[in-house]
Amino acid sequence: MAKRDYYEVLGCGRNAGEAELKKAYRRLAMKYHPDRNPDDKQAEARFKEAKEAYEILSNSEKRAAYDQFGHAGVDASQAGGFGGGGDAFSDIFGDVFGDIFGSTGRRGRTQVFRGADLRYELPLSLEQAVAGDSVNIEVPTKVECGRCRGAGSEPGTQRSSCNRCNGNGQVRVQQGFFSIQQTCPTCRGQGTIITSPCSECSGRGRVRKVKTLAVQVPAGVDTGDRIRLAGEGEAGRNGGPAGDLYVDIAVNPHPIFARDGRNLSCEVPISFADAVLGSSVEVPTLGGHVVLRIPSETQSGRVFRLRGKGVRSVRGTGIGDLFCKVQVETPVKLDEDQKEMLRQFDESLQSRSSHHSPRARSWLDGVRKFFDRLSA
Repeated sequence: MAKRDYYEVLGCGRNAGEAELKKAYRRLAMKYHPDRNPDDKQAEARFKEAKEAYEILSNSEKRAAYDQFGHAGVDASQAGGFGGGGDAFSDIFGDVFGDIFGSTGRRGRTQVFRGADLRYELPLSLEQAVAGDSVNIEVPTKVECGRCRGAGSEPGTQRSSCNRCNGNGQVRVQQGFFSIQQTCPTCRGQGTIITSPCSECSGRGRVRKVKTLAVQVPAGVDTGDRIRLAGEGEAGRNGGPAGDLYVDIAVNPHPIFARDGRNLSCEVPISFADAVLGSSVEVPTLGGHVVLRIPSETQSGRVFRLRGKGVRSVRGTGIGDLFCKVQVETPVKLDEDQKEMLRQFDESLQSRSSHHSPRARSWLDGVRKFFDRLSA
């Protein structure tokens, strides 16, 4: 099958410069790379075709021969496979693989790595979570070494070329009939090694440090919410970007209120007399005290709703309510006179009518019917 014109393969004109050729090849290599298109023979063929075209056109001598004589003017057998390839191809090949896999390329290029993300759990009081706050936190992390500025070498010294790979960053390994290239284990693909490590970071380029950061907590956050501080994670390596810090919110239990999303709830103890006769009690809210009116004959466990006394959502979906559950408190530590008065009061209720205790009457009727069914 006749080969396509190399300029057509890359989608460039015959007067295209080196930068345009490189850009076109990067685009095609990333699109058709076999790792991105597994088991796709057509994509693999397009990848090899683009590789061959760029290797010829990026070499000034080969390009001149191709422009004059076409495919007959170049040795295509040196361009078609992965085993060949010149310096120009090695350069662009490294650039492309850096874009695809997140590292840089070959021939001594420094490998750049993004710093790790960090997680910090921030405990807050309910008041802080509801109103918002600015909280200072201390985060142990790795930062760029101030002495060598992340280079790893002692200031005033330079990295040396790796003797094992001769600065290529790659070593050739023979496996049977095949010869493959692998990342140099000595310099880890960088092509250079540190001969005079920095005295502060021991050549790592980063040092451990505890950073103090101010976290702006928005109003309405709740347990499980997360705040992202971009670039406040660990420092990157070899000039790579820093990671992020994720602050996870954990709201501490409150002695009075329980929270459920935008709503709050609390228990309000009232006396037996207040429950029978009715009363007004002062109830705390996060915004101050309010008066809750208790109607007469209120039963223990009744819930009253105070609208708009809850929490404003951090997502701006309105303010919740406060639910007050009254609990009739049983008197304790009564003296004999108080006990006697209670006995007399109870006897007066029992002797007059049972309608004073409708729930007890209903419960007794249910118990009676239950045993009647068992004995039937």
